[in-house]
Amino acid sequence: MIRMPFQNYYFELGMLKNDVFSFTNHHMKGFQKELLQQGGVILFFIVLSLVFFSPVLKGEALYQSDIGQYKGMSKERNDYKEQTGIESYWTNNAFVGMPTYQLGANYPHDYIKRLDRLIRFLPRPADYLFLYFLGFYLFMISLKVEWRWAMLGALAYGFSTYMIIILEVGHNAKAHALGYAPVVLAGLMWLFRGRYMLGALVFTLGMAFEISANHYQMTYYLMLLLGVYLLIEAYRSFTAKSWRPYLIRVGLLFAGLLLAIGTNATGILATQEYADWSTRGKSALELKPDGQPKESSSGLDKDYITQYSYGVTESLNIFIPRLFGGSNGENLGSDSHTFEFLEARVGRRQAAQYTEALPLYWGDQPIVAAPAYVGAVVFFLFLLGLFTLKGPVRIWLGLGVLFSLLLSWGKNFELLTNLMIDYFPLYNKFRAVSSIQVILEMCMPALGILGLDQFFKVELEEQAKKKALFWSGGISVGLLLLLFVFKGSFSFEGASDAAYLQAYGPDFMAEIEKDRKAVYNGDLWRSFAFIGFAFGLLWISIKQKGKEVYWILAFGVIMMIDLYGVARRYLTADDFVSKRRINTPFVESEADRQIRQDNSYYRVFDLNEGLNGARTNFFHKSVGGYHAAKPASVSELFEYQIYQGNTDALDMLNVKYLMQRGEDGQRIAQVNPAAFGNVWFIDSLIPVSSADELMARMKSVNLRTTALGVESDGIQEATFEVDSTATIELKTYKPNELVYKSVNEKTGYAVFSELWYPKGWIATINGQEVAIQKVNHALRGIQVPAGENTIAFRFEPGVVKKGSTISLIASLLVFLVLAYGLGQTYLPERFRLPPWLVNSSDA
Repeated sequence: MIRMPFQNYYFELGMLKNDVFSFTNHHMKGFQKELLQQGGVILFFIVLSLVFFSPVLKGEALYQSDIGQYKGMSKERNDYKEQTGIESYWTNNAFVGMPTYQLGANYPHDYIKRLDRLIRFLPRPADYLFLYFLGFYLFMISLKVEWRWAMLGALAYGFSTYMIIILEVGHNAKAHALGYAPVVLAGLMWLFRGRYMLGALVFTLGMAFEISANHYQMTYYLMLLLGVYLLIEAYRSFTAKSWRPYLIRVGLLFAGLLLAIGTNATGILATQEYADWSTRGKSALELKPDGQPKESSSGLDKDYITQYSYGVTESLNIFIPRLFGGSNGENLGSDSHTFEFLEARVGRRQAAQYTEALPLYWGDQPIVAAPAYVGAVVFFLFLLGLFTLKGPVRIWLGLGVLFSLLLSWGKNFELLTNLMIDYFPLYNKFRAVSSIQVILEMCMPALGILGLDQFFKVELEEQAKKKALFWSGGISVGLLLLLFVFKGSFSFEGASDAAYLQAYGPDFMAEIEKDRKAVYNGDLWRSFAFIGFAFGLLWISIKQKGKEVYWILAFGVIMMIDLYGVARRYLTADDFVSKRRINTPFVESEADRQIRQDNSYYRVFDLNEGLNGARTNFFHKSVGGYHAAKPASVSELFEYQIYQGNTDALDMLNVKYLMQRGEDGQRIAQVNPAAFGNVWFIDSLIPVSSADELMARMKSVNLRTTALGVESDGIQEATFEVDSTATIELKTYKPNELVYKSVNEKTGYAVFSELWYPKGWIATINGQEVAIQKVNHALRGIQVPAGENTIAFRFEPGVVKKGSTISLIASLLVFLVLAYGLGQTYLPERFRLPPWLVNSSDA
């Protein structure tokens, strides 16, 4: 009897031990199941990405036109890095010289970029498609969508035609940013649903990756969407008279944003520095080339910003792909009126060649590679979501779709567009307003999958389901019927038709218009069919209950057939080429070979390419290039001087060779004997009162013997005696360092055919630092003492040193916060975060 308490104790201890083992075993099994489930999802995304871009498995690569241009622009920087292992932050092979900040420069302590490379481990461009899937999957999970529906949303986002076509043309930075944008939104959602620690960490890392993608226009649009959500939540907090949770969440967002910015400090600071000097900054010129006053602006010209604007009706191609013809180069094969027309005249083979890229697009935009097709099924589900969901998320995503649609109209909705350009911060820094539809690309499938998920909830009454179904179906079909009935009001004539009419004649254009009408009708019926299938599936699901997985599978099939079919119109296996072709995107001509026999320092100007092409940069140092933000001084020299007939301005840029195409289409190189060389002495330095006066005076002075500068830049009037025996020449050349040797019996003034850049360049004469002056609107000038002198220019950008220090500190902080957050379970209780900060109940 005495041992009974001990027996009870041992019995209870044994029961507790069994409970602990049972609890641990249960949770371990749950964890393993979750791990296998999520691992399976990731594996599925990997396989699907590789299948869609299957040629990469054979060692081929997608030919991307913009990447070819990028390779031309970055050729010198890449070659120098490969040969020396040194990162040069300046290149001289584009636009007379520019920083490499936007040409692939790598910075010290950029750990976010290194981590990003680990995430994007698949061969390009499968890595970006995988990123689309993974990022949007996280976003859907954060919205409390069951994982299988979340997978469906990821497929809808990743296979949206716009997301695929930007890979085809080479907008890799844009794709990169759009891959991480949903991750940022996932962090936002978790944070405002009370998962403070998880939300703050995901938001911080997502935003760090987003900024690192280096497409600030996409990041800017994403921030607009975040701003809309914060305003909605602020209103809810105001009406509920509960500000504390809102302020905590906003505070965590702000802290995460600061850390994300800090990890990318070098790129941000360098880009800002360059932007102020580029065509994106404010010009010192107040007059146009014809002498008329310029419209004062700190950003881009309105016409340039809105050049790519969606037409109001054209924007309905979000659910009817070829409503306005599709693209400027549609391949209809032999199944077209144009093919039959050409076959009767030039034979089947030539007809097939001509019809590989028919100009079917008839909207107002200059060039369209593909429609921004979100999907007929996705559009229908988006409408369904508007009627089945309630709450702030529906309002937020709905407003995101509406605002991005209205802003994408640009010049076709001038009231809103002008308001944003004139008064909204930084909006005037970005061109191609049509690309703001990327917000729509995220919001529409998200709301569609949320609506579909809600539709299958038991809590939703049958009558409510029918009402939502009929409203969404009625609106979709109603729009299709209106477009069918009123198609006679469209001309089917495009803005670029005049050029085709002149080249091919009216009979050819008549056949093109027939094909435009044919694809218009065909895709109307196509969208009607897919919406009908989706409607039918949902109607059957109301009447006949079945396992949810079957409905997910059914919607996955019709959605994939819809989106995959349109995506394959614009990206096929034929778009893949050998990696050798990718690495050498341009073919060297005989003219290029002739020029490259000259081993001196000079520049080349391709008259046919102008300032908008990087082919010349791949083989030579050029005065042109391919970049969204050109050096403003070069752009203005061409606009105000060279295009106005002042060839002295071209000569002072050291253009020794001019290139153009002959009658046979082959490139011809011509020597320009008037080129001033890479440096020369002048006899007169003349100050002027303004940049406008300088531009006017440049047309009347001899730039070979005279230099002009603005008084406020420190230019003072001076004359110099140029000795006939005086010499100055380039002795050592590196992209970021140029060394000259001068011999002159008297003090002289040297003008260098290198662009003046306000930050980073250091000039020394015999080791002593001297000031670099801005002359002739764009070039460098230095006063040189008498005698033998060694003049050196070195590019040592302080912005890189400053930014790298900030990046190191911010990266360490992010790592420590991440480690602290992940290690909560293993820390002593007194060191853990309070429970409300980990998972708040006020979500």
